[in-house]
Amino acid sequence: MLEIEAKFAVEDLESVRTELGRQGMRMERRQQERDVYYNAPHRDFGETDEALRVRYDDTGVAMTYKGPKIRVGSAKAREEFNLAVADGETLEAILSRLGFRRTATVSKVREFYEMGDVTVTLDDVEGLGTFAEIEILTEENKEDAADRIGAIAKELGVDGPPVYTSYLEMLLSKQQ
Repeated sequence: MLEIEAKFAVEDLESVRTELGRQGMRMERRQQERDVYYNAPHRDFGETDEALRVRYDDTGVAMTYKGPKIRVGSAKAREEFNLAVADGETLEAILSRLGFRRTATVSKVREFYEMGDVTVTLDDVEGLGTFAEIEILTEENKEDAADRIGAIAKELGVDGPPVYTSYLEMLLSKQQ
């Protein structure tokens, strides 16, 4: 499964919320997320453009691996694997014992809006600002999905330049 998404910096989340309502999308849920990122002992995920995270949110804990980003028009795609975890602290201890190093923690409040195969999230990311992400999960034509994302962004009024860097990359860049 490929995750095709585009992220945009947004100054006024309320106007995006209003437009989402006009498009028939209602907020499904709002939650706190704390993402703890790790780097591997055998290769540098920063160099290979991969990510390994443990996410704590209102629904539980999950471990996610993300493969390198692929540019698809104005969007990006990457392979993603998610695994629900019963005990995040034990998982983090195992990763540490295996030589994985904690890289950074990204904290945010995220609102989810869904319609069909499209998910729009509005994020307030600690230390970085506010963003809108438009995502389609597909095994089909990634170019078609990217075109759809571009059209949705335009309808929502978030058609500024897409942000290709991840929240982790932005946070690490800001810390340097």
